[in-house]
Amino acid sequence: MKLSLWPALPLAISSCLGQLAYAASDNGFVEDSSLTLTNRNFYFYRNNLNNPGGQNYRDEWAHGISLDYRSGYTQGIVGFGIDAYAQLGIKLDSGKGRTGTGLLPVGADGRAEDDYSEAGGALKARISQTELKYGNLTPLNPVFGTGNARLFTQQANGFQLTSRELKGLLLDAGHFTSGNDSASTNSDGALKALYAGVETRSVDYLGGSYALNDQLSVSLYGSQFTDIWRQYYANANYTYPVSENQSLNLDFNIYRTNDTGQSLAGKIDNTTWSMAAAYKVGAHRLTLAYQRVDGDEPFDYLGFDQQPGASIFLANSIQIVDFNAPNERSWQLRYDLDMAPFGVPGLSFMSRYVNGNHIDDSHYDGGVNGAYGRYGSDGKRWERDIEARYVVQSGTAKDLSVRVRQATLRSTRQVAQADTTDNDEIRVIIEYPLSIF
Repeated sequence: MKLSLWPALPLAISSCLGQLAYAASDNGFVEDSSLTLTNRNFYFYRNNLNNPGGQNYRDEWAHGISLDYRSGYTQGIVGFGIDAYAQLGIKLDSGKGRTGTGLLPVGADGRAEDDYSEAGGALKARISQTELKYGNLTPLNPVFGTGNARLFTQQANGFQLTSRELKGLLLDAGHFTSGNDSASTNSDGALKALYAGVETRSVDYLGGSYALNDQLSVSLYGSQFTDIWRQYYANANYTYPVSENQSLNLDFNIYRTNDTGQSLAGKIDNTTWSMAAAYKVGAHRLTLAYQRVDGDEPFDYLGFDQQPGASIFLANSIQIVDFNAPNERSWQLRYDLDMAPFGVPGLSFMSRYVNGNHIDDSHYDGGVNGAYGRYGSDGKRWERDIEARYVVQSGTAKDLSVRVRQATLRSTRQVAQADTTDNDEIRVIIEYPLSIF
């Protein structure tokens, strides 16, 4: 498969160069600047049920403070600016034998650090609606995405070019060589294949999305993890308005992954896809989803030092597991309730159940560099998630959010040993973003 978006990139750049009469910024470097202070309080508890001889449970509480600055652009044909951040993580409760939640870095003695901090930034330039950034970045797309599932957002180091010259069209390209997870201050940490645990020297990607109209959008991406894999992704999303307060949404995702170069993770020949249908009636939304892995190795994606990234745009990638084991087939039933029509705006509830089966890597031939764990044959697992969330709608505490998440995972024994141990999990997240200017 060839990356068909490469020819579109110079066209977009040429288009923006043809609009040199337009200033690169609406106002200016200072006038368009913003500074946001975010406090995030995170409690994480996980009880591992089938981990003999290992850590039985994880139980930590931490608070994160982050300051995020975004400048505007200088006036002129080419506008320049900077982005910067600083963050401080503070241990509120932990202990030896209870670490490993990803909220706090762990020292050589097995204990969580009392605090940790980091600062960084990026330079940026813009012509018309095309931006080039270099430095500590947080890209989020189906083949290379940083996540924020803990105290802070992961950072990746490199270049990113985005262009929105044509209405409804986003072009996105990047080159990254290192990064760090949200509980690390090591900015030059490794980028890796998460499940294989193998590091790559660099990652390149190219892709984009296009909204054909208000109901239908499509996207296409491709990436290369040097000496590990080439991965391609496609998506189609369609919303059909049944009536004034009813709609049907269909979402299809597919990945194709093949090993490349030195094949450091071994042989990879994997096609993974998912299909979801969500029907919304007023305050209620019911979702059905099906996901399938066609390959004798798990569907793999970006990992940082100790944490997964967020570049897995599949319907059944949920709170604890991704349902991405070799040859796994999984289905999901989900229900969402918005309490605004019942007089409580900002309050919402979600529950979902995902069941996976047919897990089988008995025919796995990883070659010389085979790096994946063994799942056995005829493996099964299921996960149930429940969530309640409230966002303050007005007043001094506007945008303060409180989220409580509970999850339960159960698997056949060999699947649990190869992937994630059976567990019961609780997360409580309180977040308050404050716009200073």
